[in-house]
Amino acid sequence: MHGVAATWLMTSLTNSPLPIALLTTMASLPVFLVGLPAGALADLVDRRKLILLTQVWMLVVAGLLSGSAALGWMNPWLLLALTFLLGVGGALSGPAWQAVVPELVPRYQLSAAISLNGAGFNLARAIGPALGGLLVAAAGPAAVFILNAASFVGVIAVIYRWQPAPQEHTAPPERVGSAVAAGVRFARHSPPLRAVLVRTAAFIFAASALWALLPVVAEQQLGLSATGYGVLLGSIGFGAVGGASILPRLRERLSIDQVVLILTLIFAAGMVALALLRNLVIINLMLVAVGVGWLTIASSLNVAAQTTVPHWVQARALGVYLLVFQGGLAGGSALWGVVAGQVGESTTLLAAAAVLVLGLLTMLRWRLVTGEEMDLSPSQHWPEPELALKPDPDDGPVLVTVEYRVQTEQQAAFCQAMTDVQTIRLRDGATQWGLFRDAGTPDRFLETFLVSSWAEHLRQHERVTVADQEVELRAQALQQPGTVPIVSHLIASNPRSAIKPTDALDAEAVAGNA
Repeated sequence: MHGVAATWLMTSLTNSPLPIALLTTMASLPVFLVGLPAGALADLVDRRKLILLTQVWMLVVAGLLSGSAALGWMNPWLLLALTFLLGVGGALSGPAWQAVVPELVPRYQLSAAISLNGAGFNLARAIGPALGGLLVAAAGPAAVFILNAASFVGVIAVIYRWQPAPQEHTAPPERVGSAVAAGVRFARHSPPLRAVLVRTAAFIFAASALWALLPVVAEQQLGLSATGYGVLLGSIGFGAVGGASILPRLRERLSIDQVVLILTLIFAAGMVALALLRNLVIINLMLVAVGVGWLTIASSLNVAAQTTVPHWVQARALGVYLLVFQGGLAGGSALWGVVAGQVGESTTLLAAAAVLVLGLLTMLRWRLVTGEEMDLSPSQHWPEPELALKPDPDDGPVLVTVEYRVQTEQQAAFCQAMTDVQTIRLRDGATQWGLFRDAGTPDRFLETFLVSSWAEHLRQHERVTVADQEVELRAQALQQPGTVPIVSHLIASNPRSAIKPTDALDAEAVAGNA
């Protein structure tokens, strides 16, 4: 309802397509700006408190929107500014909202829960625009803004009563800066998550043209009122609800890549129909199909993002995903709005549909997978280091070495298996990784990886998963019989740090690297 009221208010304030398109940009831009810190915060602090704080923020901004509209103070730039501030609250709470879903359902139900969550959102998208259009026509946009502000009170009441299970950590707590860096590093070195991000960018950049230009087409090309525009959005919403109902059956019969391929082509066909047709019945039917595609593609990408990352980085990975999703939506909306101002809405929609289809070429390199079959629970199989010296958490960098003995006939397979180990080390905290063969003792291999601090290495102990353990065991199975890996920890010498002796007997477990 708020989206209809804000968009329709903007069309009454200006005839230029750019400010209208910028509404979508202002709603999405905050995710691009604060999405990464928001994901880090959601992994570091109490998610319940974070959500409560952001809901109060959005309540205040929605109140300012309603007051400004009711008093006649609104202008295009004020509407854009308040839309941006409302988006800031949504951006700060977005990763936390998404990350609590795995806390509410077992892992095997996560895919269904994400789809159900999307169906609830899109059911609101189906009903809300029509009601919003009627309320705007009857009482004006300010009435919708007041109702939106009141709705945050209900959300606050529900979240206040929710009591999540406490999370226990043995490693030192992270700072926001290092947590953001860890999230970016994980996204960079996790092939499944990287594929999700590339495919999301390819889809959302082109698809944003439909959302940016739909209100302009509704008013200027189709001659619709606020109610008619609400009906168009309602058609998309009802299609999205239908998409949620058929998604489980599609995933039983097709791979996630096949589902995204088919629904992307349907989405592109809907954009072509909106550009060329003027029959409202056919347009609404095509927008129902667009809604099916929107929900199915977005849910598939979200499922792939959530099921391929472990709990410790869940919100940060979702922050990166939302950054790409909303950043593409914001940037795409602004670009397509500029293009539409130059060549017209119909030509722009046709061009965006062509870009959407071309984006499917990313399938050739970046295949989507889900981690529902993977055990991403903490394995806790790395033993606590036995140290003769007691480093401070901030001491470092730390060089970890692991010595292996591998017979000649197994060495090629061992080196290949260690490439997967490299991915794990870099993904979970290492800044550098190497595998070396001893020229004097050919069966001796030395794995080395560098970590920024002792605290970060202790976090690596918590981050390793059961699936990671299986990868390590495949490499270790190629060692000479009767040998085991020998691990050493070397900490960079720093005269200003005080590394204290401990009662451990192994004086060679930690060595100062001068």
